[in-house]
Amino acid sequence: MLVGLADLAELVRAPAALSVPGDTLAGAAAVGALSPASALMPLASICLYWSGMALNDYADRELDAVERPERPIPSGRVGAGTALGIAAGLTVAGVTTAALAGGRPAARTAVLLTAAVWSYDLVLKNSPVGPAAMAAARGLDVLLGAGRTPGAAAAPALLVAAHTAGVTALSRGEVHGTRPATAASVTAVTGLVAGLTAWRARGRGRGAVLPAVLAATYAAAVGRAQARAVSDPSAPTVRTATGAGIRGLVPLQAGLLAGSAAPRTAVALLAAAPAAAWASKVVSPT
Repeated sequence: MLVGLADLAELVRAPAALSVPGDTLAGAAAVGALSPASALMPLASICLYWSGMALNDYADRELDAVERPERPIPSGRVGAGTALGIAAGLTVAGVTTAALAGGRPAARTAVLLTAAVWSYDLVLKNSPVGPAAMAAARGLDVLLGAGRTPGAAAAPALLVAAHTAGVTALSRGEVHGTRPATAASVTAVTGLVAGLTAWRARGRGRGAVLPAVLAATYAAAVGRAQARAVSDPSAPTVRTATGAGIRGLVPLQAGLLAGSAAPRTAVALLAAAPAAAWASKVVSPT
């Protein structure tokens, strides 16, 4: 069946893709590999991210028919087979783009990332290891930008993964709410990630100021929304905090870029933050 652009955008959570390019850029900056190819790798990440979103709705189609009947598949605006085909097509596009941008090493990382995404959506999402599986996928996305030396990007990959694990754990309460203890734990993780992001830039003199400012911006934007869920763990508050967590990846990634001596790229990346906030009002990123 034919799919309208608006329905396609909703299926893949199009605005949330603005949180993706910073992953591979942070990975590339960590190994000193920012180059013209660095501009192509985010396209691979976006394709793989969108494929995961489409696959998520395919896997959740029966549950969404009960809890979120307005979504594209249960509402009949997008067929289940069409959504699966879109996910597969975007996966192929993502791996191919990664190979073109970074050769075999990047292609191997992209395949691992694909395995993580598909395993999460089809098998692991509702299991106890669900948040860890999603965190692994996002960490691999950072390593995708590191090319032949992924080990050098371990620190930013782990920080992005920790943030993702927290957001994913909290997002499980988007429909029925969460527990205050869960919200408190996630808020603490956000504070730790912010502190370590600033700490990474220690010894850079004046160069440590921007990473610290960006880390504080991230902590305020994300942590404040998550802290509200401690006192009000209802579903609407959790959805708001989850959206803040998704958008908050941008200042986190910018802080990691600045901490890797790429302040200009960090500042340029921040331009995506207002766009992400505006776009999320048009199409929900969660």
